[in-house]
Amino acid sequence: MEVDTSDQTPAEPPPPLSNEELSMQRREKLLERKQTIACLASAVMQNPEDNMKKLKELRLMLHEEDSDVFITVRKLAMVSMMELFKDIIPGYRIRPHMDVKLVKLKQETRSLQDYETSLLNNYRLYLEYLESVAKGGKGQVKGRQKHGRKRENGASVDMTEDTSKAMSEIAVQCLCQMLVNHPHFNYRNNIIAVLIPLMCKKSDQIVRLISRLLKNRDNNVDRKVLDTFLSLRIKEVFKGEDDTQKKLMRKEKMLKWSRRERKRQKQMEKLEKELLETKATENKKAQLKLHTEVIQAVFLTYFRILKSEKKPPLLPSVLEGLAKFSHLINVEFFDDLFEVLNQLIDSERLSYRETLHCVLTAFTILTGQGSALNIDPIRFYKHLYGVLLKVHAGSSIEDIALILDCLDVVVSRRKRQISEHRILAYIKRLCTLCLQLLPHGSIATLAMCKTLIQTYSRSDLLYDNEMQGSGVYLPELDDPEHCHAQNTALWELNMLTKHYHPTVRKYSSHVVRQAPTTGEGQLTVELTRKTHRELLKEFNLGPVEVATSLPEKVKQSKKAVKLKGWQQEDLGMMMESVLTTTPDSLNTGNT
Repeated sequence: MEVDTSDQTPAEPPPPLSNEELSMQRREKLLERKQTIACLASAVMQNPEDNMKKLKELRLMLHEEDSDVFITVRKLAMVSMMELFKDIIPGYRIRPHMDVKLVKLKQETRSLQDYETSLLNNYRLYLEYLESVAKGGKGQVKGRQKHGRKRENGASVDMTEDTSKAMSEIAVQCLCQMLVNHPHFNYRNNIIAVLIPLMCKKSDQIVRLISRLLKNRDNNVDRKVLDTFLSLRIKEVFKGEDDTQKKLMRKEKMLKWSRRERKRQKQMEKLEKELLETKATENKKAQLKLHTEVIQAVFLTYFRILKSEKKPPLLPSVLEGLAKFSHLINVEFFDDLFEVLNQLIDSERLSYRETLHCVLTAFTILTGQGSALNIDPIRFYKHLYGVLLKVHAGSSIEDIALILDCLDVVVSRRKRQISEHRILAYIKRLCTLCLQLLPHGSIATLAMCKTLIQTYSRSDLLYDNEMQGSGVYLPELDDPEHCHAQNTALWELNMLTKHYHPTVRKYSSHVVRQAPTTGEGQLTVELTRKTHRELLKEFNLGPVEVATSLPEKVKQSKKAVKLKGWQQEDLGMMMESVLTTTPDSLNTGNT
């Protein structure tokens, strides 16, 4: 019997959802996924041995494909697994196990091996996923089937460029956390191999590690790559006890033993070595050897860059690293290193900042192990004296910290090696430098002047108007030994006592009275106890913002300059001081 279908109408499609309904649907899905992740992670955390299947389920959520929530779910799964592995990974490296079919094992041993194998397999797949995402992929591991939920309505899970970059950064952070928290565990070399190529990217969060990439790319990398060496905390290296004699003595003893004793001794040594590895503890000797190998690789990189024919862009980082690790440099290399530094400065290819790094490196070496060497640093005294006035209140104000560090090493720590003429010349030039700095730089520089005046008694010559000996002070001569600084006075201090900043006025009034500890002109206890570094940081109130488009009447008022963090009354005093000391030709608009 035939059925008449002419009157039947096709089913109507469901009405489209509104934006609010779509948002509610997404929130419900996301809440469900979050609860699932939390339950799985909590179960694994409570009993990892019995819940490896739940760890696998959590790992499969890395491949979530629901177009509404897949990005957020994958991020949450990545971070959750990172925190989970940080807690459940054992403190030893898992070794490959023998086939259980070939060896009889106890039930406890077999259970432990099954747990370790399952943990290592999930950890490997997790790292492979992170590697794929970190390299800009979608997290699909080669050779595996796609897991997770099916795509709904054929929805695409393609990601935008910004989303892919955000996922990549999270993946890199997870890899770094794994390496930092468990550097002893399996696949550490694989993690390093993944992270190294990412260091040349311009993201601050990706730059983490360094290695032979410098040599392979002929030092053509970002400076931040080399700056990672500066984070090494190595204070001591292996001094070099030769173990050859000990090995010979041990060999002689073993010749006297029987075969059974030698075999037992080898087994005991192997067992002790394995115990040290399983405990993840290193004795001091092994640690020092490791530090020695690391610092040798660092210096090899530094010296290769220094010897390059053209001016390397990584030179500032190299010089800063040499200054930091100079106490670990072998004394035999000091002469060659000083020759290279002199050649760099004499080549006139360096900026003033790079020159300062050269000076700091040289005097840091001479203050430490190189103090016993017969090296004359007169050229470095000249170089430092010549670049002092290149720092000003403009773009170079941040370099005042480097200037003060150099002076601390050159003058303060080498009291007996520096002559009277050089001390007087440096004090005079520092006072001149104070006139062209922002308040925090002037205060820190005045603190350095105070230290030098209190340390060197002959500095009182700069407070006397009468000339001492022959010659006239030559401020334009970049030689502290022959500029005749003893024939001048610190007239700059008198000007600084009228500075618009109250702390500069207070500090200059203290120094102009030869830094008294009591009576008129003494500083407060807080200012006295702080070093120049602390003063520089405390009074640095941020960048200066200058208004550009203002009415003509406002340009000569205190509103024409907006200084972040400065008090209005100090700003008004500054402007009044400028207007009262301006020549008539400038006030009338003449040039």
